[in-house]
Amino acid sequence: MAAAEPYKEVPEIAGPLYERVVALEPANARALVGLASAYWLTGRGPEVVGQIAERAIAADPTNRGGWHMWALTEGDQRERTIRWRQVSQRFPEDDLARAALADNAASLAAAEHDKEARALALAEFETLLDRATDLRQREAIEQALITIKGWAW
Repeated sequence: MAAAEPYKEVPEIAGPLYERVVALEPANARALVGLASAYWLTGRGPEVVGQIAERAIAADPTNRGGWHMWALTEGDQRERTIRWRQVSQRFPEDDLARAALADNAASLAAAEHDKEARALALAEFETLLDRATDLRQREAIEQALITIKGWAW
C-alpha cells in the first residue's frame, strides 16, 4: 500500500501495485478501492470496477470509497441517482456524495423533465449551499440553483 501511495494519480502504475496487495489481502477494502479507481481511470469498464467496489463494500461497509465507486459504476441515470441517494443517506456528512447526488438528479431531471428529480436536485444543492464555506463553491452552487429553478416544463 505504501508503494502505491505516491502513484495513486498514475493508475497505470498504481493498478498493478494494488493488484498485488489484493492478491495477498483479498479483503483489504482500501486496496480494493484503489484497484477499482485505477481500473476505472484506465477504462476497464463499469462491470469489472463495480464488482471490485462490491468486494470493497463487503470487506468494509464503512469505506466510503467503495460506496462511491459502486454508485459511479451504475450506467442507468435513474439507478445511478438512486445509488448516490443511498450513499448520501449512509454517509450524511459526505458532501462529495451529496454533490454527486445533486448533479445526477439534475441530469435526470433535465433529460426526462422529471419534476421529482428536479426537486431532489434543488434540495441537495440547497443543503450543499448551507454547508459551503468557500466563496467559489458557493457561487457555483448558487448558479446551479438559478439554472435548475429556471427550468419550466
